[in-house]
Amino acid sequence: MWWFQQGLSILPAALVVWSAASFVFSYITATILHHVDPLVPYISDTGTTPPERCLFGIMLNVSTFLGVATMYVRYKQVHALNPDKPNVIKLNKLGLTLGLMSCFGLCIIANFQKCILYYIHVVGACLTFGVGAIYMLVQTVLSYQMQPELHSKDIFWIRLSVLLWCCSSILSMFVSSVVLYSGLYGTNLVQKLHWDPQEKGYTAHLISTISEWSLAFSFLSFFLTYIRDFQKISLRAVASLQGQTLYDTPRSFGSEEQTLLVAGSI
Repeated sequence: MWWFQQGLSILPAALVVWSAASFVFSYITATILHHVDPLVPYISDTGTTPPERCLFGIMLNVSTFLGVATMYVRYKQVHALNPDKPNVIKLNKLGLTLGLMSCFGLCIIANFQKCILYYIHVVGACLTFGVGAIYMLVQTVLSYQMQPELHSKDIFWIRLSVLLWCCSSILSMFVSSVVLYSGLYGTNLVQKLHWDPQEKGYTAHLISTISEWSLAFSFLSFFLTYIRDFQKISLRAVASLQGQTLYDTPRSFGSEEQTLLVAGSI
């Protein structure tokens, strides 16, 4: 049995691979068509112009579905492992809520492009990465509380390291973006897709774009730590019948009459 066939490890693996592919494929398409500069453009810029905008949108919508599924399975796993710990249960519910909000933000990013509805796109980015960073923090705290009884200390330190990577990327992107869009280097920079290295503000732009790519891959890397945990869990659906038919009433008149005939009442 291959590693991705064990338990539900295919879920986080598919989430990471598919999401990374959506960034890479849209970047390659936008670069080949000369819609963006090849040197580290914003991820959102690679999904602004057709046809890469269509590819970017549909692939991130699939990533949203995979993210919801992964976070829900993680929620069920933590709940099953800690049925008698109220603090862990409350924190786990909070983590699921934050995770779903982050996935909703990713859906907004996919369907509201930066150059068309900028402020809605920014709201989506804040939900995805801002709320997503808090989700990572909650899961890291849960990992701390579950070690060493339920898993080793190593996984906690790995998740903490990825969380610090994510937070440092957020800080770097925030500072460089504030400097870039402060008005010192011109206006309407949101619509700007091509940069000359000799332009003022190019350094701040480059730091901002590198930070965004670093943030995206730090966020995806966190879900790689779920693979080993998900190898030890499986979910199944159980169908519970509330009746023998799909009618609103348990039995139709004809069936009642047939029952009476068999019983010899008529």
